[in-house]
Amino acid sequence: MSFSKEYNKIKEFLSGELSKTEICMLDSISVREPLESFILDFLKAPSKRIRPVLCILYLKSLEINITKQHYELFSAIELIHSASLIHDDIIDESSVRRGKKTLSSEFDNKLGVITGDYILSVAMEKIINLKNPDILSMVINTVKQMCIGEINQNFDRYKIGTIENYIEKSRKKTALLFETALVSSLLLAGYEDIRQASEFGLNFGTAFQIRDDLLNLLNTDLTKPAQNDIAEGIYNGAVIYAQSVENYREGIEKHSDLLNNYVKKAESSLSEISDNIYVQKLKIILELLKNG
Repeated sequence: MSFSKEYNKIKEFLSGELSKTEICMLDSISVREPLESFILDFLKAPSKRIRPVLCILYLKSLEINITKQHYELFSAIELIHSASLIHDDIIDESSVRRGKKTLSSEFDNKLGVITGDYILSVAMEKIINLKNPDILSMVINTVKQMCIGEINQNFDRYKIGTIENYIEKSRKKTALLFETALVSSLLLAGYEDIRQASEFGLNFGTAFQIRDDLLNLLNTDLTKPAQNDIAEGIYNGAVIYAQSVENYREGIEKHSDLLNNYVKKAESSLSEISDNIYVQKLKIILELLKNG
């Protein structure tokens, strides 16, 4: 299965909900031109919107009504992710993102850093306006852990670490934001049983990062900024399994097995939800992670 083709069918299925999420994102941006137009174009550029997609499907699978507050939450999560991408592009010295010039290449790194911070502040304002201390605390901790994950990665460059450290880095950098999006969606609806949503978010997010790293090694995802993790000294699963930078391809199979292991864990986290069309679509996305 082609990830883009099959996943876009699911996005089309949720087009109404995703449109409302995007409107909430765009309506929040208010800065001087020409920066505002650039930010809006960046936010509207083709994107997976994977976090709101998972949240919407998960909520619907439990027959939970999606409210305006949920769309504000989804938009805040997307803005946090978008801010991190702007900062990543500066760190990686990337000139292209989502098929367009990066903000830092259009303007400069100084404005790029400030704009990323601005978008993050807009997201946090949205979270505060939800008036839910548990959600606020969780989001703040997640943003902090995302930063720690990047800091640790920087200090560990050019070092072949352990798989345990690699999984921990993936959890901090990526998985926690998935978990936060799903758990916060349930908390906002007054849903108290968050255990499975937490497990699903963490396992899905970890699998998502492992897949992303695999695509970087195989150079098959042309939507990502042109970069080479190995050249940057970022040694992920395949290098760790091979215990060699030069012969990293010897670890590709085990890296793929690691990905499939976390996909299976994520799927098992859906076992207690009654089968319905929304659960089926979540499982399709999980299959796409393995095959796309």
